[in-house]
Amino acid sequence: MAGMTLEQLKIFQAVAQHLHFTRAAEELYITQPAVSAAIHNLEQEYGVKLFHRIGRHIEIAEAGKLLQVEAQKILDQVSLTERGLRELNNLQRGELKLGSSLTIGNYWLPSKISEFKSQYPGIQIDCTLANAETICVGTAMGQFDLGLVEGDVKPALQNTLEYEIVASDRLQIVVGQKHPWFEWGEIDLSQLTQTPWVMRVRESGTQQRFEEALQNWGINLSELNVILVFTSGEMAKAAIENGVGATGISELMVKKEIQLGTLRAIRVIDNREGNGAIAEIVRPFFKIKHRQRFQTALSKVFEQMLILSILDGSHQHVSVI
Repeated sequence: MAGMTLEQLKIFQAVAQHLHFTRAAEELYITQPAVSAAIHNLEQEYGVKLFHRIGRHIEIAEAGKLLQVEAQKILDQVSLTERGLRELNNLQRGELKLGSSLTIGNYWLPSKISEFKSQYPGIQIDCTLANAETICVGTAMGQFDLGLVEGDVKPALQNTLEYEIVASDRLQIVVGQKHPWFEWGEIDLSQLTQTPWVMRVRESGTQQRFEEALQNWGINLSELNVILVFTSGEMAKAAIENGVGATGISELMVKKEIQLGTLRAIRVIDNREGNGAIAEIVRPFFKIKHRQRFQTALSKVFEQMLILSILDGSHQHVSVI
C-alpha cells in the first residue's frame, strides 16, 4: 500500500469544501484530471466512496465526512510544524496569529504589537478582532496562537484553554451632555434604574462584567430600561454622546471624550452599608491559549513579553467590586 500523501489530502479538502472538482482545481492551480485522479486513487486505495456522483453534482459520503475532519487536523499540524521550522532563524521571519476581543484589540493591544514588531520586524502578525466568546472558541479550535479577552472563559472551554491575567481595565458609567447626570457627576446605586441604558450584546466581555457588577450591587438587569443593544463599544459610545441614555464602558474607550468634555464618567456611591463607598467595576484582561496544541516559538516570545509587562508593574491583580 502506497498510503495517502499530503498533496492528496489538500486536494480532497478542496473538493470537500467546494463540492466541485473544477473549482478545487482552480484553487490549487492544478488540472481537473489531476484532482479526479487524486480522489480516485484515495477511493481505490482504501476501498471506500468519498463522494457520491449525482449527475453533474457531487455529495460528500460518510467516509468523506470522516476524512474531512481528520485531514484538517493533519494539515493544521503540518502547517504549525512548518511555521515552527521557519522560526529556527532567530525569529527573523515567521507568523503570529492573535485573536482579541474588541476593546483590547482597539485600545490596549496595538502598543504591545508595536513593541514586539520593533524587536522582531520580520515577523508577520495576523490579529483578528471579535467578541470575547468568538475569540475563546477560535483559540480552542486552533485558529489563534494566543487569544486576549476581557470576558470570562466559558466553563465548557476551561479544560481546553489555559488562561492568565495580563492586565486590567476599569468600566465606567458614562453619559453625554444632554443627560441630567452630566451636571451631577455622582449618583447613588438606587438611581441606576432611573435612566435609559445603552448596552452591549451578551457575548461581549464588557457586558458580562457589567452584568456581574449589577448582580453584586443587588440589581437585576431586568430592572434597567434598556433602549438599545449594540455589537460594539464605539456604537454605544456614539449613541450616548448624541442621546440621553447611560452606558457601562471601558475607560480606555472614552478617555479622549472625557478630556474633551463631550462625555462624563459618573461616580456611583454604594450606600447600602451606610458608609458611602464608591462602587467600582474593575475587570481583568486574560491571555488564553490551548492547553495541548503545539505552541510556536513566536507565540512563546510574545507571551513572555506580556508576562514581563506584569512584572514591570503595569498590572495589578483585581476583581469586580
